[in-house]
Amino acid sequence: MTRFTRAAAAALLACSLALPGALATAAPATAVASAPDAPPTRGPAPSAAPFATPAVTRAVLPAPTGPYSLGSTVVPLVDRSRTDPWVPTADGRALMVTLHYPAARAGGGGRSAAYATREEARLLAAQLGSGVSGDVLARTRTHSRTDARPAPGRRPLVLLSPGFGVSRWTLTHLAEDLASRGFVVASVDHAYESYGISLPDGRTLTCVACTALDEGGVHGSVVTSTRAADMRYVLDRLTGPRPVWRYADDVIDARRIGMAGHSIGGASAATAMVADPRVDAGVNMDGAFWEDLPAEGLRGRPFLMLGTHDDTHLPGGTDATWDRTWSALDGWKRWITVAGSDHFTFSDGPVLARHFGLPQPELPTDRAVAVTRTYVAAFFDRHLRGLPRPLLDGPSPANPEVHFQRR
Repeated sequence: MTRFTRAAAAALLACSLALPGALATAAPATAVASAPDAPPTRGPAPSAAPFATPAVTRAVLPAPTGPYSLGSTVVPLVDRSRTDPWVPTADGRALMVTLHYPAARAGGGGRSAAYATREEARLLAAQLGSGVSGDVLARTRTHSRTDARPAPGRRPLVLLSPGFGVSRWTLTHLAEDLASRGFVVASVDHAYESYGISLPDGRTLTCVACTALDEGGVHGSVVTSTRAADMRYVLDRLTGPRPVWRYADDVIDARRIGMAGHSIGGASAATAMVADPRVDAGVNMDGAFWEDLPAEGLRGRPFLMLGTHDDTHLPGGTDATWDRTWSALDGWKRWITVAGSDHFTFSDGPVLARHFGLPQPELPTDRAVAVTRTYVAAFFDRHLRGLPRPLLDGPSPANPEVHFQRR
């Protein structure tokens, strides 16, 4: 596997909205925290309200395409049954979860949900360099209302895991779109694996794991196996007895669960499926796989590999883990690549890069958003709802950038 290096991360940050290192091709960026036992920084407590600044300064996420209005709520969790691998002295394993869900049109709720806290956005903006304002980044406009009452009906649950070094909010356009189509979406931040994760008590956890992988020689499988355990705990708290979200029993159908992720979050989807039979279907968006599948594969469950159309994630490419994983997948599977894309095409990266005037790949932002949303939603429609989605059967004239490598 490719080693994690600061130089590679710096190069990525210089040429695109590369945030942390692209694990499919290189390495995560330098850590914000200076040592594994460094205390979290203090920052403002997360706020659901937008900041009072002229709207012209804000980026705006693309409007969701589904028929539902959107609600959003933030659920802090701490799994005290486990020791955090990055900071063993921490009081359990902290997770921040944002739920997006279909909302009743007259369902009340607060203001437009915040994109990120000021401190989270400030720490990321510092990595992106001049020209990127953390204050502006934090005010990115979303399309969800805080704590709106859910629309009636029980719905499939999709877990989302972000790329290494970035927060769950970098997948917001996808989370909102899936929710507008009728899914409940739980986007998860994993402690000490992001430049900044704000907790309700005002602390901000920084990326201790970045230093561990970059300088400590820790293998990426520690990340994927830890995230698999994180997702097991999230499922326990959302679908088990006495769920942490008051609407969970009425809204979430625990018999239909999927997981998608970007970069190492996508690799973690496969690891989570191996570890937890409750996860019925998975998507890896441009992430190298850090663990080989077992001999039994995923026990017939479906998996989508969605990546760049270059020498990294084409068959026989530099990321040999895709060829190896493809051979081990034993159920419905697709290997799809997108021409003109880069590693961050499958996140909010293109939207933010356009707003801040950062270099972008050949694929236009609107197409990057549309392709990611369309194929991820089609996959979960087919495998969590049983709906026919011929789009997944082969090339479509409507999406000439999309190439089917193996079916």
